[in-house]
Amino acid sequence: MNRTKCAAEAMASLSIYKGILQRTVPKALYRLLWAQSRETFLRAWGEFFAALCERDSSESFAEHLTGTALYDENGFSLAAAAGKNTFAPSMMDAVQRDLQIILGLAQLSPDDILADSGFEDLPPLPRWKCGKPVEMLSGLPSEYLPRMAEYYRKNGCGMYARYRAFIWRDKKILPVAHPDPQKMSDLKGYEVQRGLAVDNTVAFLRNLPANNCLLYGDRGTGKSSTVKALLNEYSTEGLRVIEMPKEYLMDFPYLVDQIAAIPMHFIIFIDDLSFSKQDGTYAALKSVLQGGLAAKPANSLIYATSNRRHLLRESFSDREGDDVHRNDTMQESLSLSDRFGLTINFINPDKAHFLDIVAQLAHQRGLDDCLPQLETGAERWATMHGGRSPRVAQQYIRDAEAKVRLGQPLED
Repeated sequence: MNRTKCAAEAMASLSIYKGILQRTVPKALYRLLWAQSRETFLRAWGEFFAALCERDSSESFAEHLTGTALYDENGFSLAAAAGKNTFAPSMMDAVQRDLQIILGLAQLSPDDILADSGFEDLPPLPRWKCGKPVEMLSGLPSEYLPRMAEYYRKNGCGMYARYRAFIWRDKKILPVAHPDPQKMSDLKGYEVQRGLAVDNTVAFLRNLPANNCLLYGDRGTGKSSTVKALLNEYSTEGLRVIEMPKEYLMDFPYLVDQIAAIPMHFIIFIDDLSFSKQDGTYAALKSVLQGGLAAKPANSLIYATSNRRHLLRESFSDREGDDVHRNDTMQESLSLSDRFGLTINFINPDKAHFLDIVAQLAHQRGLDDCLPQLETGAERWATMHGGRSPRVAQQYIRDAEAKVRLGQPLED
């Protein structure tokens, strides 16, 4: 039996890491190795090479293939991610065998496969380069097995190891390939408010008591940016964020079922939360916060942002309605926000606070020499753009920096 045939059978026999066969490049390689006819072989070759190029891996096939093991969700990676240190010997034997198979597959060169194909006078075919496997799988099994377990403990497994931000859509958790890169250091002012959110999040990551959090207040004050910055700050400590649009709150039981057994810490992020009436989504969120049958698992918290302290919009006609127990109804309508354990208020800054934010942003961007002009311009900009807020300050500084770098005057 030739090398390619042996590799094909070994690939088919993967057990712990069989999940990699569902990934695009390994699946294309599998079809290529099992191609029987000349036409099937040529088509499979082209599809495999195209898959490599789409992932910028035609010069580093070995790195890409072995990298799939880092993101595979299986019995070993789940247990290691959960902090387990000892594993059944039979499992570890299977893990070692699978990883050795993957390493062997990663060294299959175009010449190896062509030589074992049995087809003669084939047209010129594109070639890939194998390169080296990922550093995590270098060395002997006694070296890389503990290294892999530690990787899963630190980074999680499956798509939660590869991505840090997700969105709930069509009853699925979908990864966000390019999340907002917002950094905590880019947010100026509101140190007390952000400190409360940071302290709560750190407690959560350390498995200490922590609360669901409502960040409410004026628009443009950095509520959503705070949540995004928390993710970027603490993703290496196992924090992941799943954004759940308000209209999908009825799906909450489906979401928590999918993350309950994942050994990571999740913030379920609901942005711009408010209700025009007590609809189904209102009741669903209330049930979650109160601890109903579909209550959130211990590895998740809800962080919501809103421009309103009372999340249910109320009109004067609501107060004059024909409900017999009108006061009870009003209190019910206004009480949802009270069910968040932590509420943090972000209000628009006064002039001094606004100019301080402008000064901090100017210093960060190396514009200290222009500060007097920036302060005057910032006030004019705020007047023209809806008032003072951190968002307005950032927009003004971006505009001013562009003018300074282009050698243009700051004043009109």
